[in-house]
Amino acid sequence: MIRLTTRGAGVLAATAGLFVLGHWAGYPFFLAIAGAGAGTLIAAIVVTGRRPRVAVSREVYPDRVERGRPAVATLRVRNPARRRHGAFTAGDRVGAATRTVGIRALGPHAETAHNYELPTERRGRHQVGPLVLERADPFGLGHRRLTTGETATLWVHPRVHVMSPPGGGRPRHHHEGAAVDDRLRGSNDLREVREYVRGDEIRHLHWKATARTGSLMVRDYVDPHQPRFTVLLDSRLRGPLLEEAVDTAASLVSAAARADRPTRLVSSGGLDVDTGGGPRAVRPLLDALCVLEPSSGPALVPEVLTRSGVGGLAVVTAGGGPADRAAVAALRDRYSPLLVFVLGEAGTFGGIPGAVVLSVSGAADAARRWNALGR
Repeated sequence: MIRLTTRGAGVLAATAGLFVLGHWAGYPFFLAIAGAGAGTLIAAIVVTGRRPRVAVSREVYPDRVERGRPAVATLRVRNPARRRHGAFTAGDRVGAATRTVGIRALGPHAETAHNYELPTERRGRHQVGPLVLERADPFGLGHRRLTTGETATLWVHPRVHVMSPPGGGRPRHHHEGAAVDDRLRGSNDLREVREYVRGDEIRHLHWKATARTGSLMVRDYVDPHQPRFTVLLDSRLRGPLLEEAVDTAASLVSAAARADRPTRLVSSGGLDVDTGGGPRAVRPLLDALCVLEPSSGPALVPEVLTRSGVGGLAVVTAGGGPADRAAVAALRDRYSPLLVFVLGEAGTFGGIPGAVVLSVSGAADAARRWNALGR
């Protein structure tokens, strides 16, 4: 939609006034001036509403990048017509910011590419594009914002520090009651029959189910001797403190997943990502942390962690009250080892029996302290 400038609004008001005055008083001169003003406004609408006839596409490489690492966008503009297209200036949206791009004149069916660096200082999922064009008429009466072209997505992951993989936790058989999660895989205990996904072992194919459903089906087994590593992130934090906590959690789950450990990421705000481990598990874990927002709930420990527990647990927080300490202390019989990373002073978390409490200044310090434990 066209927006009139201050000058354009003045011309519109003067045109209306002269038209009324000329029509009421019978002065053709005023009507002629009003007609000229109306014609100028119509021409401004036509000029500003004209959309450049170009095809716009873009690529982002890499599409997932660690916070602070370089990422580049390639903007391709092609003239599909058989006539020459004039040069124009546009802005390419990158999240909430706009990058100015000057597009040179293009001959028939010609194409040009523009490369520019993307900002990666802020964690999150950022939309790149569409191309935004600010069109204005030569008289400055109006302007219009037009968008064209496709969009791409840039995932800025948390910063991952090198951590040694977590050691093996306390194995617990899945028949020991409801306290143990039944989603572990790998033994001769059948959990379910599910559809085949790439990477499953052929020897686990269930031929009867395959014939019945028409799709490849495999047996999914439980491994009671393969405890998972769980990270609990305190998402009640805000600002830089939350970013350091997210970086710490990202470093922990990345180390565990890359070591082929079943890895689970839980936040106090309701996030729950459970993976089977392996390099492929790192992306969904980091994607979840990429879009994590602060939560407002009062509790540090979600109820889901009090119902099941297998393997080790690392809690990433910045301190809390006696209720938080009691909730974490209640988990020590379900998880082994139990570690608490406290950003700042340990405070009320100091001295939890059976737990290792580490006071750290940030994610880098947490990685250093974790590696020093030799887990």
